[in-house]
Amino acid sequence: MLRAEWIERRKKFKNKSQMHLARQGIITEEMRYVAKREGLHPEFVRQEVARGRMIIPANINHLHLEPMCIGINSRVKVNANIGNSGLASDIPTEVEKAKVAIKYGADTIMDLSTGEAIRETREAIIKVSTVPVGTVPIYEALRRAKGNVKNMTVDLILDVIEEQAQQGVSYMTIHAGVLREFLPLVQHRVMGIVSRGGAIMAQWMIEHGKQNPLYEHFDKICEIFKKYDVSFSLGDGLRPGAIADASDEAQLAELKVLGELTERAWKHGVQVMVEGPGHVPMDQIEFNMKIQQKVCHEAPFYVLGPLVIDVAPGYDHIASAIGAAMAGWYGAAMLCYVTPKEHLGLPNIEDVKQGVIAYKIAAHAADVAKNWPGARDWDLEMSRARFAFDWNRQFELAIDPETARAYHDETLPQEGYKSAKFCSMCGPEFCAYKISQNVSSKMEEMLQLENWIAP
Repeated sequence: MLRAEWIERRKKFKNKSQMHLARQGIITEEMRYVAKREGLHPEFVRQEVARGRMIIPANINHLHLEPMCIGINSRVKVNANIGNSGLASDIPTEVEKAKVAIKYGADTIMDLSTGEAIRETREAIIKVSTVPVGTVPIYEALRRAKGNVKNMTVDLILDVIEEQAQQGVSYMTIHAGVLREFLPLVQHRVMGIVSRGGAIMAQWMIEHGKQNPLYEHFDKICEIFKKYDVSFSLGDGLRPGAIADASDEAQLAELKVLGELTERAWKHGVQVMVEGPGHVPMDQIEFNMKIQQKVCHEAPFYVLGPLVIDVAPGYDHIASAIGAAMAGWYGAAMLCYVTPKEHLGLPNIEDVKQGVIAYKIAAHAADVAKNWPGARDWDLEMSRARFAFDWNRQFELAIDPETARAYHDETLPQEGYKSAKFCSMCGPEFCAYKISQNVSSKMEEMLQLENWIAP
């Protein structure tokens, strides 16, 4: 397997985190691999990881993982959420979703299973995944507690976290920023608490009359993460679920705690990214990206959407991709996709494909806006292929080559039309490219003639 020898050489280190090794001046094989993928210098990657501005989620037990990075000084990444529910889906379906997500460009996958066979589902997903797999361990803890938070002990939560780490999970959402004193702040909201993890922790604190155990025992979680090189994804349990609730006191109070927890994890040499909203109108996106960078010390920001309107059920992958592109432009490091089924049901395989593609478009748009080196070269090559009527090259360059080819062939399927200087939109007489080429040719002839007559 790709990383077997790399991990073998790391056995002597008690803390196996990429951040810890980077701080020792070590450029790991994962850092070199990432540097080559991103077009960066390995030493620069090491410095970014040591600083906490970049993470390389790569659990030591996920040996066939192909390392990637998440950070403001790298390409904008895309995560795809999959996983079963108590009402639908099975292991083969979730495995197929994972394969489809990776095929269309997902940089990471989160298994958000809440139904039966959670462990077995996760194991099957990790087995087929070459990208990092993330989880929300509190879901499995609640399932093991038979759905009753009163039975969800601290030891149970920590056991689940360790077992998932042993299994090869590379990052985990830990909702440690939802504190008891913040619960009154959501009372005025239109949508209350919309995060599943946030709602579970709120219920736990009410039932037990205690502070958030993930916050209280955060250092114990860090000790687990060190052993397996698991990265924190600090969960936004109080994220807004409606644009009316965006940027409110509850959200920002939690964000401040996430900044504190970022520093606590860094003291352990554990990698961190921070999760963000949610539902945010366009005029507040820049503020949300900038305040996180300030409060959380430039730790990578991982955002869900954000959805810029609330009235597009069935099309929320579009409503959210608009916000995602803006978020990436303003500094978000990874975008968590939204599918057409958001708010309506469990995504199927086609929904996963549509969500990933929408977010690959958003991520690339952000990279272009940021002038990321090489980002615009892809678009330039496509433009040249279009003007040259090189249809096959256009299909190859498309984010979704299969759909691009199918749409073209829907009206002009014959192979001869793959070299035609028109498509079915304009036909041979009204094609602007062809007319423009003819105009350019005539202009060149005129200029040559004028130059010949001039002497």
